[in-house]
Amino acid sequence: MTPKTLPEGKIFIVSAPSGCGKTTLCKKLLKDKLKLHQSVSITTRPPRRGEHNGADYFFMSAEEFIRMIDAKELLEYEENFGFLYGTPKKAVEKLLRKGRDVLLSIDVKGAMNVRKNYPRNSVLIFVMPPSMEELKKRLESREADTAKAILNRLKVAKQEIACRDKYDYVVVNDRLGAAYRKLKDIIILEGEKDAAVPRDR
Repeated sequence: MTPKTLPEGKIFIVSAPSGCGKTTLCKKLLKDKLKLHQSVSITTRPPRRGEHNGADYFFMSAEEFIRMIDAKELLEYEENFGFLYGTPKKAVEKLLRKGRDVLLSIDVKGAMNVRKNYPRNSVLIFVMPPSMEELKKRLESREADTAKAILNRLKVAKQEIACRDKYDYVVVNDRLGAAYRKLKDIIILEGEKDAAVPRDR
């Protein structure tokens, strides 16, 4: 596929291993006055406690997901832990053409696919745990996975962390407040790079 150029807006991509606080950090970004627009991913996994369809994810069947793949309606998609995850293309490209910045919370493989197809629009940010020991504690405290599933997530986390050098920025989430301030500063810094160019918000 030929890389696309949609110079008006940026795609801020935040990736992190499970348990690193990515969802919490992204929610804080969207509530702040950064003029970021959320892209809601689709998934075939069932909702977790407290999640809402259309807000956290669009939950759908595997058949509907595959139909969207065949129709080339996804910006990127991957399989993780037995479920499919993807980003609807149409909504993201519509926002970019209006000069609006989009926030994507996706995994490493998805981030690499978006960077490949939208190299000039993408800003990649990787959120790290302070240590693997701390990450294990956080996963256990969620009480959402079995011991076997946690070991699998830790294995995947090591593989994802090995890709951190492919990202533009790395943020260590040791303390949530400090990590958020660094993440926010990155968004502001990238916005200032384009400050000379009028953008319709």
